[in-house]
Amino acid sequence: MLHRLCIYCGSSPGSLPEFTKAAQDCGTQLATQRIGLVYGGGNVGLMGLLADAVLAAGGEVIGVIPHHLANKELAHPGATEMHRVGTMHERKQLMADLSDGFIVLPGGIGTLEEMFETLTWLQLGLHHKPIGLLNVAGFFTPMLEFLDSMVARRFLKQEHRDLLLVEDDITTLLPRMASFKAPDANKWLDTVAREDLR
Repeated sequence: MLHRLCIYCGSSPGSLPEFTKAAQDCGTQLATQRIGLVYGGGNVGLMGLLADAVLAAGGEVIGVIPHHLANKELAHPGATEMHRVGTMHERKQLMADLSDGFIVLPGGIGTLEEMFETLTWLQLGLHHKPIGLLNVAGFFTPMLEFLDSMVARRFLKQEHRDLLLVEDDITTLLPRMASFKAPDANKWLDTVAREDLR
């Protein structure tokens, strides 16, 4: 059951109107389906648009923001709850603890860092929550192709590549996340004998 979802996204709005629309649609859908939003607490960029959309539709918004970013990212004044923490690590851990799953929208290196850490935690079995990726206007396509190349070069198992649930629309992503079951898979690829490396 998805009671609350953590969403990672940019503190900038990006260059395309599709990014703005995706954030707003995501927020509206969460509120409509009575799923609370957990996010980085900002009032700028896609983060602010997302939170505004949830609140406009009568939903719950829980922000988590470090003290040193509260002024830079302008902590959202309308959030249902706002947690101020000391470090970025505390921020990510609390966001994860408060959530039943994760969605990734377009963003910068901070968004990618959050996504890959959460995906690593899932791969290692440290949590069993779904991770959805909204590939808005093909934004993540080059990254997804790189992940496929990691599989081809035997640095990533296909089943771990498939842990990332990819859609281009929030209405098709949410049902997949709700039915997600984490596989009981060993992280490590088959051990390669030393002789094979010579």
